Amino acid sequence: MARIFDVIEYPNEMNDEIVHRFPEEGIGDFRIGSQVIVRESQSAVFFRDGQALDVFKAGRHTIATANVPLLIDLVGKAFNDRTPFPAEVYFVSRKEFANKKWGTPQPIIVRNPNMGLGVALLQGFGTYSFQVSDPQMFVTKIVGVQGAYRASDIEERLRTVLISKLQDMLGETAKKNSVPEMIGLTDEISAGVRAKAADDFEAVGLTLKSFYVGNLKPSDKSAQELRDMGMLDMATYTQLQAADAMRDAASNPSGGAGLTAGIGAGMGIGNLMNQALQGGMNSGGGMSGKVSIPDVMTPAEAATVLKVNEDDIMASIKDKSLKAKKVGKSYRISKDSLEEFLKG
Repeated sequence: MARIFDVIEYPNEMNDEIVHRFPEEGIGDFRIGSQVIVRESQSAVFFRDGQALDVFKAGRHTIATANVPLLIDLVGKAFNDRTPFPAEVYFVSRKEFANKKWGTPQPIIVRNPNMGLGVALLQGFGTYSFQVSDPQMFVTKIVGVQGAYRASDIEERLRTVLISKLQDMLGETAKKNSVPEMIGLTDEISAGVRAKAADDFEAVGLTLKSFYVGNLKPSDKSAQELRDMGMLDMATYTQLQAADAMRDAASNPSGGAGLTAGIGAGMGIGNLMNQALQGGMNSGGGMSGKVSIPDVMTPAEAATVLKVNEDDIMASIKDKSLKAKKVGKSYRISKDSLEEFLKG
């Protein structure tokens, strides 16, 4: 037989819990006259037979037909007021769940006309906070019959909503602003995401209290990763491979120091795009025709193919990372040697 409860309360800070069912398992027998004690940071939703009958705010409440009028029909006049009846109470935290983390699992593609590839890949991260605004709706639509429902149980769903809205916001912002300008508009972008996500949160009984873009920056994805995403044709892929090779050489203390000229050690592919691809785009920001690589090249011609300085090519020849044939006082580089160099 189920235990009869005359006092129903959950004296817990609920630091991570959003909802706690009482009793957590099985059926609890309540009766007319039982006391429901609700803390300042809580609300309590009273259920019977799967139906929400009332929501109690902070304070001490007595279960009676006066404050839960549907009990007249559900319990019935045939029962004595003191006769137990099965029911559940869901204690819902009304505190703000703050400093929740979000981040872009994959780069977000935005238009970037007349610069680099004509598109840019942005990554961002920051924080957000939320609060239960409609306890009955939240329990009914999200929690169901779970004994305990924690903030971590819904965070993935909320992050998915926020990333979707961020993607929309970045797309709209890119229509009027370049990528460097967008990176400086984090406050405006944050406010836009909050406005866009508000209805989705309200639909499940929540309020999005805050959303902050802590950082927005170009992606550091490699050329191969970009190609795997279907963003690059072969010509552009070859150019970006060169940029990757230069970045790797710059970070290698044993050689390749000449390749750091005009590039900067350790720069990500997002920052290299404009420098590695200057001249590889038409005036409308789209792709030009394929780059033709001669079978045999001078250092100057190889530098043109790779979009670097001739001095960088000579430095690579001298440190033997790029194979070349010396003919008299000049060097000649084969197409195969250049492609081998690009592979690292």
